[in-house]
Amino acid sequence: MEDPPRPTDVSLVFPPLPVWVRTARETVRTLLAASHRPELTDIAVLLTSEAVTNAVNACTGQGCSAPVTLHAGWAGPRRLRVLVHDEAPGRPDCRTPGPDEEGGRGMQLISRGADAWGVCGHGPGRGKGDLVRAGTVRPSRVTARERRRSRPRGTNPH
Repeated sequence: MEDPPRPTDVSLVFPPLPVWVRTARETVRTLLAASHRPELTDIAVLLTSEAVTNAVNACTGQGCSAPVTLHAGWAGPRRLRVLVHDEAPGRPDCRTPGPDEEGGRGMQLISRGADAWGVCGHGPGRGKGDLVRAGTVRPSRVTARERRRSRPRGTNPH
């Protein structure tokens, strides 16, 4: 029996509003389900959520109303590449928040959970993109506590 064809890449363009984080997560979840890659789902959805939340927060904090773009596709047979592009000025900062801070752990989660990540100048407009590549499942590196603490206030994780 022949392997099913790999689904095409997906793109999503949306306003920088928190309500779109869930849609971005579900877009990546659907791509992985259609690609028969369930072992990547948890980490890829978490990292997508963090990157999109960072983009939305950056836009909101800087008064940027330009849309955010999510592009997810296969960089190889076992590597999912996710690019989240926004036009807010500045670059994401991987910092160490205090133990009582509710936010600020998104880039830490991305750096721990992704096979590779970075910030690039590619994308549909000015601005920058957060690139995340997931191919190896490393569930022990991102703890349940880190996932809970990284959620922005007022968002539903599922």
